[in-house]
Amino acid sequence: MSAKKIVLIVIAVLVLAGVVTGTILHNRADVTKVATGKAVRQDLVSIVNGTGQIKPKTYVNVGATAFGRITHLYVKEGDHVKKGEILATVESVQPEATVAAQQAAIASSRTNVTSYLAAEKTADANIAEAKADLEQKTLDYKRSQALFKDQLIAKQDYDAKKAAYDMALATLQQRQAAYAQSIAQTQSQKASVNQALANQRFNIDALDKTISRAPFDGLVTNVPVREGETVVVGIQNAEGSTLMTLADMSVITAEVKVDETDIVNVALNQPVDVTVDALPGRVFKGHVTEVGDQALLRTTGIATSQSTTGTEEAKDFKVVVTLDHPSDELRPGLSATAKITTANIPNALTIPIQALVQRDPAIEKKLNENNGKMPTNAVNGASGDITKSNLTQGVYVLREEKKRLRVVFVPVKTGVSGATDIQVLSGLKAGDEIVTGRYRVLRTLKSGTTVKRDNTPEVATSTDN
Repeated sequence: MSAKKIVLIVIAVLVLAGVVTGTILHNRADVTKVATGKAVRQDLVSIVNGTGQIKPKTYVNVGATAFGRITHLYVKEGDHVKKGEILATVESVQPEATVAAQQAAIASSRTNVTSYLAAEKTADANIAEAKADLEQKTLDYKRSQALFKDQLIAKQDYDAKKAAYDMALATLQQRQAAYAQSIAQTQSQKASVNQALANQRFNIDALDKTISRAPFDGLVTNVPVREGETVVVGIQNAEGSTLMTLADMSVITAEVKVDETDIVNVALNQPVDVTVDALPGRVFKGHVTEVGDQALLRTTGIATSQSTTGTEEAKDFKVVVTLDHPSDELRPGLSATAKITTANIPNALTIPIQALVQRDPAIEKKLNENNGKMPTNAVNGASGDITKSNLTQGVYVLREEKKRLRVVFVPVKTGVSGATDIQVLSGLKAGDEIVTGRYRVLRTLKSGTTVKRDNTPEVATSTDN
């Protein structure tokens, strides 16, 4: 074989190798790298997060009930108190003097009642005496009538007996009137005693108001006053009218705010895990006991029904979580985070949330039939006229055809969302391989596109959006 033929053969081999290499590189250039995952069955837990603070279910501001200077404070912030325990006292010289004076007046009135009762007995005895005398005078008068009729006595004697009878009768009537008067005086004096007792109850109440007592077992959380300061009876929370704040720590709640997009999933009695910033590593179990109906503006915390501005901004809803087993270490006002379990579905078919896309199924069908390209004779979508009403939620499923991987858009119906996964109710089965990323690829991916698996971790760069 001549050298010329050998050179030609070598050149031909090189050209052929170049054509093959170019074809391979060209085909690889048309392959889209995608991250993939599979639809799997697992227990799916949906969590809604909320942040807020620890609050006792019941707390009161113990206000001043009497005007005056604080003579003694028996508690300080952080003290535990029992129901009825004395918390503070206000000067009570005037109320004590009023009570003492009224007590003396009551004693005097009761003495008068005793005197009038004795007078009643005397008047009653006088009536008995007058009745006996009248009875004697009546007998004398009747005898004198008989004697005078028989003309056995002089008219002068008869007139004397009649006058004595009339006198005895008048005396009885007088003493009966005196007895009735005595009874009336006694009743009047008893009424005076009752009135004095009523006034004394008012005075004792005024004196008692100078002593503040705990309305229930609780924790003293705030004492804004000091001994020697003057307090006044005024509007609640006004300066000088509140002695201290008392919290019932037997029932502790976490009052948190939940985003308006999540509140629809929150319901009463859902289990909650509460963590407190001041107690790292501790998780307190609880349950939802109140779900607010009023939306709160996130910037001001004011209810939207009370806001006078029409500014559109993010809103939250108040959710109250009652702790099942509160700790003595908890204090009102501590920052807390609540994780509310809104759903717990065992053995749910799930996929990564980022795999979901919005596409028009009719357009995707045409693209799949034409290897990812829109046919020129297509009517629907040929001009890019896609409206929101045409869009359907779905995923791209990997299908192997002629030893090549292609993607096909499959509409799916979803259910409960977890932290990273979402429940699939229809459209997929366990084990189906789907495209999960990258986001830039999913954004423009089309049915019928040839793809290649690339599940290597993505490295963020400064040019990534």
